[in-house]
Amino acid sequence: MTGFVSLLQVKANLKREWVLKAVETIMILGSGELGKEVAISAQRLGQKVIAVDNYENAPAMQVADAFEVIDMLNGDELARIVEKHQPDILVPEVEAIRTTKLKDFEKSGIQVVPTAKATHITMNRDVVRDLASQKLKLKTAKYEYAESFDQLTSACSRIGFPCVIKPIMSSSGKGQSIVKKSSELQKAWDYAIKGARGDSHKIIVEEFIKFHLEITLLTVKQKKGPTLFIDPIGHRQEHGDYRESWMPAALTHHQLRRAKQMAKKITDDLGGTGVFGVEFFITKNDVYFSELSPRPHDTGMVTLTSQDLSQFDLHVRAILGLPIPKINTYGPSASAVILSKKEPQPVKGYSGLKNAMAIKNVDLRIFGKEMHRKNRRMGIALAKATSVKAAVRIAKKAASYIVVK
Repeated sequence: MTGFVSLLQVKANLKREWVLKAVETIMILGSGELGKEVAISAQRLGQKVIAVDNYENAPAMQVADAFEVIDMLNGDELARIVEKHQPDILVPEVEAIRTTKLKDFEKSGIQVVPTAKATHITMNRDVVRDLASQKLKLKTAKYEYAESFDQLTSACSRIGFPCVIKPIMSSSGKGQSIVKKSSELQKAWDYAIKGARGDSHKIIVEEFIKFHLEITLLTVKQKKGPTLFIDPIGHRQEHGDYRESWMPAALTHHQLRRAKQMAKKITDDLGGTGVFGVEFFITKNDVYFSELSPRPHDTGMVTLTSQDLSQFDLHVRAILGLPIPKINTYGPSASAVILSKKEPQPVKGYSGLKNAMAIKNVDLRIFGKEMHRKNRRMGIALAKATSVKAAVRIAKKAASYIVVK
């Protein structure tokens, strides 16, 4: 009888072990609005989420199982919280991370999304641009680098005006500007250095491409299965940060095929799994590779309303190795940002939600950020319509109702 009980116990333990293996501990490095949606998608599939950022009560921390507040550029601090929480998967969601440390974590058996190498490459515009242009021979704008104001002046004289100046590491367009004449260079240099993330003072100077459309092609790399593409997303920017995004963007068959070829070529080279946000400039006669993010993209928040599986759902499925048999879309959709217009101060609430949500086919996402900052993204309005133009107009109207108190 004792032996029979022991056998039952062994079987129970084996069953319990199998169940526990279905739950992964996912540590998200960067807890803004994108990290929050990744956390929600992961928890819907029963996963445990640890949210990490450099300030308390960041959006993803509000929904996570646990959180940590550290300087993610500090490799020792990263190692400390990894040792504490023993994550199975590390998901970088921002640029300001000591990416060299990720290689150590990956060697120890932790899955780094998409990979430690890919994260390190794509966190730095200079490295990913050289990869795209020099190694993979993708068509890009002409570019040079500068690490001083004198180097910037020389680079701009060779590239010509107008040109685009931005730090090699930044997020949401911080530090990016278009310069039309040499007298604007000092202001652009100061803005780029101020907007840089991390500890680099290197900037990139780019030829200004006269494009008629800027798109994000969300590219899904699976552990098993083909590379998938979400319908192209068009977007409008101000000061380097997006204001509206819409899908599907109006591309010709040739343009879309070229963009897919380039997106697959560079993501194949980088390797790993998950969603990549690959950006392109679309001109009348050509397609130019612009940038790449190894994670869900801010312009891709429109997928929260455009389809059954958002970019965040797809990201989590891909990194967990779960199947993605089909993505069902709902037609023309758009997102419009809700911006703070205040100088830094605590958020006390929001007005206008009732008016915005009274509009047919509109939804909102309020990110839950606790502090105002002028032009800080505080939420988005989402809309569906019978045309892309109408969806953008409705999303902008809904966003205009929301006032951050």
